[in-house]
Amino acid sequence: MQAVATSSNATKRILLADDQGSVLEALRLLLKQEGYEADAVTRPGDVLSALEAQEYDLVLMDMNYAQDTTSGREGLDLLTRIRMLQKDVPLVVMTAWGNMELAIEAMRRGARDFIQKPWNNQEVLEALRAQISDHQRGLRQSREWKQEIADAREVQQHFLAQPVPQLRGYDICASSRPARILGGDYFEVSRTKTGEAALCIADVAGKGIGAALLMSSLQAMLRSLGDARPASVCEELNRVLCQLAPAGKFVSFFQCLLAEDSRQLTYCNAGHNAPILVRQDGSVLRPQSNDAVLGYFRDWRYSEQTIELEPGDRLVLFTDGISEAFNEEGEEFGDETLMKLTAENRTCDAESLHRVLTSAVLEHCGERLQDDATLVVVAVKSQPGERRYCEGA
Repeated sequence: MQAVATSSNATKRILLADDQGSVLEALRLLLKQEGYEADAVTRPGDVLSALEAQEYDLVLMDMNYAQDTTSGREGLDLLTRIRMLQKDVPLVVMTAWGNMELAIEAMRRGARDFIQKPWNNQEVLEALRAQISDHQRGLRQSREWKQEIADAREVQQHFLAQPVPQLRGYDICASSRPARILGGDYFEVSRTKTGEAALCIADVAGKGIGAALLMSSLQAMLRSLGDARPASVCEELNRVLCQLAPAGKFVSFFQCLLAEDSRQLTYCNAGHNAPILVRQDGSVLRPQSNDAVLGYFRDWRYSEQTIELEPGDRLVLFTDGISEAFNEEGEEFGDETLMKLTAENRTCDAESLHRVLTSAVLEHCGERLQDDATLVVVAVKSQPGERRYCEGA
């Protein structure tokens, strides 16, 4: 009984590879009856050329060619070379000299199925249909996944792109760059009801989707706390994260209030990188803290410290994706370099200083960040009445 061609097969193209013309003709006829389009080649090199020139839904290839008719070595080498092309195409192999070891090695090198010659037509067709169907399903899932990730990235970027509010006497510039599509870093600058600026920077342990989900939860919790003091914010976030975060996940977090009139900086540092404060005279301070990261110790009591800021000061907050960015030799950018550059460029406004520091980090790591990198720069103006701000570099 002749097979009936289906519309689902009509658009599927298969590449056949075998050094025997009679085998190719028999397979081509079989596939034509099923509605497939088939191209045929007789040499391994022609397989690679065909894959570079045309998209195929499947490759059905022999394991033995003119140089070696029994071992399957040519076929194994061809499998490796196909995968080196980064072509995500199903590979089904055939041989008259099959054995379990050859089949296992073929699968290890990327084959999805193994057919013994002489073949059964029905079994061949079923194998091809199954592999093409699985591949198409995988492509659909991949497209859906990519779209979901793109949507998630858009939402996350919206979170991080909120304009920095104006604050009398200060200039603030901030940005966050994920190492992957989604990141686990977070920063926010907002105004309190009492007229202060609330600044925070956070780094979720890990990268990618898991870190991004935890970061989103952190942001929602932070928004719910309103104008709470830094130590209270850390204690409440820590309490909730100890209940919700998976084992081994934690957050380093720095929260501070910046007063307009008194120029006081009141902060709580929950295990985050110590900020860099460069005075107008070039001296450098690193406000330290012994408080723990969020999400590990449920009953930890967090403390606050206060620093008096002065005209001309430059305050730099950062995550370890900045300081630990490394070059091809494995050398980290380092806190010392960050402090040195900040001191050398301390007369710059916040946006210019932010640009200098970001450019230096990216140049050091060859534009390839290994971790999410977030940078917040605060410039204390000499004339408090000036109003300038930027949304990011």
